[in-house]
Amino acid sequence: METQTPRRQGRQRPRPWTLRLAGLCGIGAMALVAAWGLASRHRAAADLRRATDDAAVRYVATVLAKRGPATEELVLPGNVQAFVEAPIYARTNGYLKTWYTDIGSEVKRGQLLAVIDTPEVDDQLRQAEADLRTAEANDQLARSTAKRWQELLATDSVSRQETEEKVADAAAKDALVAAARANVSRLRNLEDFKRVVAPFDGVITARRTDIGALINAGSGTGPELFRLADTSKLRIYVQVPQTFATEIKTGTTAELHFAEYPGRSFPAQLVRTAQALNPTARTLLVELQADNSRHLLLPGGYAEVHLRLAQPSSIVRLPVNALLFRRDGLRVAKIGPDHRVRLVPVSLGRDFGTEVEVVNGVKAGEAVIINPADSLADHELVRVAAGSGAGPSK
Repeated sequence: METQTPRRQGRQRPRPWTLRLAGLCGIGAMALVAAWGLASRHRAAADLRRATDDAAVRYVATVLAKRGPATEELVLPGNVQAFVEAPIYARTNGYLKTWYTDIGSEVKRGQLLAVIDTPEVDDQLRQAEADLRTAEANDQLARSTAKRWQELLATDSVSRQETEEKVADAAAKDALVAAARANVSRLRNLEDFKRVVAPFDGVITARRTDIGALINAGSGTGPELFRLADTSKLRIYVQVPQTFATEIKTGTTAELHFAEYPGRSFPAQLVRTAQALNPTARTLLVELQADNSRHLLLPGGYAEVHLRLAQPSSIVRLPVNALLFRRDGLRVAKIGPDHRVRLVPVSLGRDFGTEVEVVNGVKAGEAVIINPADSLADHELVRVAAGSGAGPSK
């Protein structure tokens, strides 16, 4: 009879609940692996979306709009003229007998400049004086005749008609005397005009006649004899561009610079303006005055006029590369606190080359995008690049 080999203790069959537990653990591990995979994939997708969104947001560089200077120096060319300058013409006809002053001579008012020989005027004056004496004699006779006839009329020795005729004749003779006197006075004035005198204190800047020259009366029929200028004070005329016309005020001080005096300046004061723009040049004519009692400056020259003008506080300056030229007009891209772009219209003032004045649309301290892309849109979300000059406007 065969004997059976006893079973080993370790080869016992597993129990059913142990198998179920192992299966559940395997399924759980597989679920965890699947969940981890799905979560990783979701995180990667989210990171990809975030990276895509970040890449889609534009990075921009900004700058703060700065307020312009409180005062600004305006440099303009100026024409220097004498305070008073006048050509001197003859008031009578004749020949120049002699002259006493030449160019550069300082003269006083009433000083004799030249003498004109006027033989025709002399003869006319003598004739006029003779006519006056004749008229006075006739007037005296007519008056005495009229007086006698009035006395005879009182006795009815003459008719009233004849008496009135004698009285009227006396009145006519009296009028002839007045006319003769006026003619004599006119010719005597012409005689006085033989002496050419200075009308004011000044310097003779031109002499355009000489002894023996034919002289014609008036400024339209002959050349000027002399030109006289008062250079103790100078007038400087400046054409101010329309942009600065409203800033020009009477009493504004200025400095004059001349090429013949390098490194020196001369004070001047703005005394009046034309109060109207030149329609061709769009400029405002202004007059400045400067003291020249030392006669260092010469009229007729060129001066560089330096004017200090107060600037409105609302005007700011921006780099020219902050401007956007759009179909609907000039725009500037500002950044708000929400990092979104605001395209605002602006009006420009002066152009300084690298900078421009912005009259309205932007305030000092606001952040403005420089080198904005043409595709930049209003309300677009942007990021300020690291190292940029400014952040979003508050």
